[in-house]
Amino acid sequence: MWPFRFAMRNKRGLPNLVVYQLSSSPKNGVELMDGVEAMTRGWWRPTPGSIYPLLKEMSEQGIVKKRDDGKYELTEKGRSQFGGTAEHHRPHWPRNSDDMITQMNSFVSYMEDLKSSAPEDLKQHAGALSDLSKRISALTGKSEEEEGES
Repeated sequence: MWPFRFAMRNKRGLPNLVVYQLSSSPKNGVELMDGVEAMTRGWWRPTPGSIYPLLKEMSEQGIVKKRDDGKYELTEKGRSQFGGTAEHHRPHWPRNSDDMITQMNSFVSYMEDLKSSAPEDLKQHAGALSDLSKRISALTGKSEEEEGES
């Protein structure tokens, strides 16, 4: 969790999260805070002291504008500067099985690094990893013993 908080420090990541939220529909400050909290699965909720000054700054820069109903929306400048669509700002989710395998390989590499640098972190998840291994083996139609022989 700390790398995420580090990235959010000094609002470095917050503008992108706000733009992502506004690219789908206009929102007020509370809706933006709720949206960021939902996007981060509760890891982080921006405070009013970070969201409202940012919205003011983005308004002054012409990236967003405040509507009469109190909601903020992206301007044309904001859309062009940040890519303009929710799709552009969406985290990369696998689009096909090749993407999924690439991402899974990355996660396995991460866990291999954990095994050498922080084995206690990995050990606490041994049961869950074993269960995932069995589920993946079931998808391929091979048992774990057959996987070890190939």
